[in-house]
Amino acid sequence: MNPYKDASVMGYMRAFLSRFYDDTRPRTLIFGINPGRFGAGITGVTFTDPVALADFCGVPNALPRRRELSSVFVYQVIDRIGGPEAFYGHFFLTAISPLGFTRAGKNLNYYDEPPLTRAVTPFIVESIRKQIALAGRRHRAIVLGAGANLRFFEKLNDEHGFFESVRGLEHPRFIMQYRLKKIEGFLDKYEETLRDSMSS
Repeated sequence: MNPYKDASVMGYMRAFLSRFYDDTRPRTLIFGINPGRFGAGITGVTFTDPVALADFCGVPNALPRRRELSSVFVYQVIDRIGGPEAFYGHFFLTAISPLGFTRAGKNLNYYDEPPLTRAVTPFIVESIRKQIALAGRRHRAIVLGAGANLRFFEKLNDEHGFFESVRGLEHPRFIMQYRLKKIEGFLDKYEETLRDSMSS
Protein backbone atom coordinates (compact mmCIF):
# COMPACT_ATOMS: atom_id res chain seq x y z
CA MET A 1 0.00 0.00 0.00
CA ASN A 2 1.73 3.12 -1.24
CA PRO A 3 -0.62 6.14 -1.16
CA TYR A 4 2.20 8.44 -2.26
CA LYS A 5 1.87 7.24 -5.85
CA ASP A 6 -1.37 9.23 -6.05
CA ALA A 7 -0.90 12.86 -7.09
CA SER A 8 -3.88 14.07 -5.03
CA VAL A 9 -2.49 12.37 -1.90
CA MET A 10 0.85 14.07 -2.48
CA GLY A 11 -1.04 17.34 -2.64
CA TYR A 12 -2.68 16.63 0.72
CA MET A 13 0.72 15.73 2.17
CA ARG A 14 2.31 18.94 0.91
CA ALA A 15 -0.50 21.00 2.41
CA PHE A 16 -0.22 19.16 5.74
CA LEU A 17 3.58 19.43 5.91
CA SER A 18 3.56 23.08 4.88
CA ARG A 19 1.06 23.89 7.60
CA PHE A 20 2.72 22.06 10.49
CA TYR A 21 6.38 21.51 9.59
CA ASP A 22 7.56 24.59 7.69
CA ASP A 23 10.41 25.24 10.13
CA THR A 24 13.68 23.72 11.35
CA ARG A 25 12.56 22.64 14.82
CA PRO A 26 13.40 19.00 15.64
CA ARG A 27 10.57 16.71 16.73
CA THR A 28 10.22 13.56 18.79
CA LEU A 29 9.37 10.70 16.46
CA ILE A 30 6.33 8.56 17.27
CA PHE A 31 6.28 5.25 15.41
CA GLY A 32 3.15 3.28 14.62
CA ILE A 33 3.21 -0.04 12.77
CA ASN A 34 2.39 0.56 9.09
CA PRO A 35 -0.35 2.51 7.28
CA GLY A 36 -3.90 1.20 7.56
CA ARG A 37 -6.43 1.01 4.75
CA PHE A 38 -8.66 3.81 6.03
CA GLY A 39 -6.09 6.18 7.54
CA ALA A 40 -2.59 6.85 6.25
CA GLY A 41 -3.16 4.23 3.57
CA ILE A 42 -5.37 6.74 1.76
CA THR A 43 -4.42 10.15 3.22
CA GLY A 44 -0.66 9.64 3.42
CA VAL A 45 -0.67 11.22 6.92
CA THR A 46 0.01 8.79 9.78
CA PHE A 47 -2.98 8.04 12.05
CA THR A 48 -5.01 10.60 10.12
CA ASP A 49 -8.20 9.61 8.32
CA PRO A 50 -9.92 11.89 5.77
CA VAL A 51 -12.21 13.41 8.42
CA ALA A 52 -9.32 14.29 10.74
CA LEU A 53 -7.28 15.64 7.83
CA ALA A 54 -10.06 18.05 6.90
CA ASP A 55 -11.69 18.91 10.22
CA PHE A 56 -8.71 18.96 12.58
CA CYS A 57 -5.75 19.65 10.28
CA GLY A 58 -7.48 22.09 7.93
CA VAL A 59 -6.58 20.17 4.76
CA PRO A 60 -9.68 19.79 2.54
CA ASN A 61 -9.75 16.56 0.58
CA ALA A 62 -11.96 14.63 -1.82
CA LEU A 63 -11.58 11.33 0.00
CA PRO A 64 -14.58 9.43 1.41
CA ARG A 65 -15.45 10.82 4.86
CA ARG A 66 -14.80 7.65 6.83
CA ARG A 67 -13.33 7.42 10.32
CA GLU A 68 -10.56 5.05 11.35
CA LEU A 69 -10.52 3.86 14.98
CA SER A 70 -6.83 4.63 15.49
CA SER A 71 -7.27 8.13 14.10
CA VAL A 72 -10.21 8.81 16.42
CA PHE A 73 -8.08 7.95 19.45
CA VAL A 74 -4.97 9.80 18.28
CA TYR A 75 -6.86 13.02 17.68
CA GLN A 76 -8.34 12.82 21.17
CA VAL A 77 -4.74 12.67 22.40
CA ILE A 78 -3.77 15.57 20.14
CA ASP A 79 -6.65 17.62 21.57
CA ARG A 80 -5.31 16.99 25.08
CA ILE A 81 -1.89 18.30 24.05
CA GLY A 82 -3.46 21.53 22.83
CA GLY A 83 -4.53 20.76 19.28
CA PRO A 84 -2.69 19.97 16.05
CA GLU A 85 -0.46 23.07 16.06
CA ALA A 86 0.84 22.34 19.55
CA PHE A 87 1.14 18.60 18.99
CA TYR A 88 2.85 18.70 15.61
CA GLY A 89 5.15 21.42 16.89
CA HIS A 90 6.73 18.80 19.16
CA PHE A 91 6.06 15.45 17.48
CA PHE A 92 6.23 13.72 14.12
CA LEU A 93 3.85 10.80 13.67
CA THR A 94 5.26 8.12 11.44
CA ALA A 95 5.36 4.33 11.16
CA ILE A 96 8.08 1.74 11.49
CA SER A 97 7.17 0.71 7.95
CA PRO A 98 6.03 3.77 5.97
CA LEU A 99 4.39 1.46 3.42
CA GLY A 100 1.36 -0.64 4.28
CA PHE A 101 0.40 -4.19 3.41
CA THR A 102 -2.85 -6.04 2.84
CA ARG A 103 -3.86 -9.66 2.38
CA ALA A 104 -7.31 -10.76 1.31
CA GLY A 105 -8.51 -7.17 1.66
CA LYS A 106 -7.39 -6.79 5.28
CA ASN A 107 -4.48 -4.98 6.92
CA LEU A 108 -1.29 -7.03 7.29
CA ASN A 109 1.36 -5.88 9.74
CA TYR A 110 4.99 -6.00 8.65
CA TYR A 111 5.79 -8.38 11.54
CA ASP A 112 2.91 -10.82 10.91
CA GLU A 113 4.94 -13.04 8.58
CA PRO A 114 8.70 -13.65 9.02
CA PRO A 115 9.47 -13.55 5.25
CA LEU A 116 7.76 -10.15 4.99
CA THR A 117 9.62 -8.89 8.05
CA ARG A 118 12.97 -9.96 6.63
CA ALA A 119 12.17 -8.44 3.24
CA VAL A 120 11.21 -5.01 4.57
CA THR A 121 13.79 -4.64 7.36
CA PRO A 122 16.48 -2.92 5.20
CA PHE A 123 13.83 -0.47 3.95
CA ILE A 124 12.69 0.17 7.53
CA VAL A 125 16.24 0.87 8.72
CA GLU A 126 16.82 3.28 5.83
CA SER A 127 13.51 5.05 6.50
CA ILE A 128 14.28 5.54 10.20
CA ARG A 129 17.70 6.98 9.37
CA LYS A 130 16.20 9.40 6.87
CA GLN A 131 13.56 10.60 9.32
CA ILE A 132 16.12 11.16 12.06
CA ALA A 133 18.27 13.12 9.61
CA LEU A 134 15.27 15.18 8.54
CA ALA A 135 13.99 16.31 11.92
CA GLY A 136 14.21 13.62 14.55
CA ARG A 137 15.33 14.16 18.13
CA ARG A 138 17.48 11.25 19.23
CA HIS A 139 16.86 11.44 22.98
CA ARG A 140 13.76 9.24 22.80
CA ALA A 141 11.43 7.50 20.40
CA ILE A 142 7.86 6.59 21.24
CA VAL A 143 6.46 3.37 19.80
CA LEU A 144 2.74 2.68 19.51
CA GLY A 145 2.17 -1.03 19.89
CA ALA A 146 3.53 -2.47 23.13
CA GLY A 147 3.91 -6.04 21.83
CA ALA A 148 5.52 -7.19 18.58
CA ASN A 149 6.01 -3.66 17.23
CA LEU A 150 7.92 -2.56 20.32
CA ARG A 151 10.03 -5.73 20.46
CA PHE A 152 11.03 -5.36 16.81
CA PHE A 153 11.88 -1.69 17.26
CA GLU A 154 13.91 -2.25 20.42
CA LYS A 155 15.95 -4.92 18.63
CA LEU A 156 16.62 -2.55 15.73
CA ASN A 157 17.53 0.23 18.13
CA ASP A 158 19.96 -2.04 19.97
CA GLU A 159 21.61 -2.93 16.66
CA HIS A 160 21.75 0.56 15.14
CA GLY A 161 21.72 2.97 18.09
CA PHE A 162 19.04 5.23 16.65
CA PHE A 163 17.76 6.60 19.98
CA GLU A 164 18.97 6.93 23.55
CA SER A 165 15.73 5.47 24.89
CA VAL A 166 12.46 3.99 23.65
CA ARG A 167 9.03 4.28 25.27
CA GLY A 168 6.18 1.98 24.29
CA LEU A 169 2.45 2.64 24.49
CA GLU A 170 -0.52 0.42 23.71
CA HIS A 171 -1.61 0.76 20.10
CA PRO A 172 -4.63 3.01 19.45
CA ARG A 173 -6.41 0.28 17.49
CA PHE A 174 -6.02 -2.18 20.38
CA ILE A 175 -7.38 0.39 22.82
CA MET A 176 -10.38 1.30 20.67
CA GLN A 177 -11.23 -2.29 19.79
CA TYR A 178 -10.55 -4.12 23.06
CA ARG A 179 -10.19 -1.59 25.90
CA LEU A 180 -12.70 1.10 25.03
CA LYS A 181 -14.22 1.10 28.53
CA LYS A 182 -10.81 2.12 29.89
CA ILE A 183 -10.10 4.77 27.27
CA GLU A 184 -9.73 7.63 29.78
CA GLY A 185 -6.88 5.80 31.51
CA PHE A 186 -5.11 5.26 28.21
CA LEU A 187 -5.61 8.89 27.22
CA ASP A 188 -4.07 9.90 30.55
CA LYS A 189 -1.11 7.57 29.95
CA TYR A 190 -0.52 8.96 26.45
CA GLU A 191 -0.73 12.55 27.67
CA GLU A 192 1.68 11.90 30.52
CA THR A 193 4.20 10.20 28.21
CA LEU A 194 4.00 12.90 25.57
CA ARG A 195 4.25 15.79 27.99
CA ASP A 196 7.28 14.14 29.59
CA SER A 197 8.91 14.01 26.16
CA MET A 198 8.02 17.65 25.52
CA SER A 199 9.76 18.75 28.70
CA SER A 200 12.91 16.63 28.33
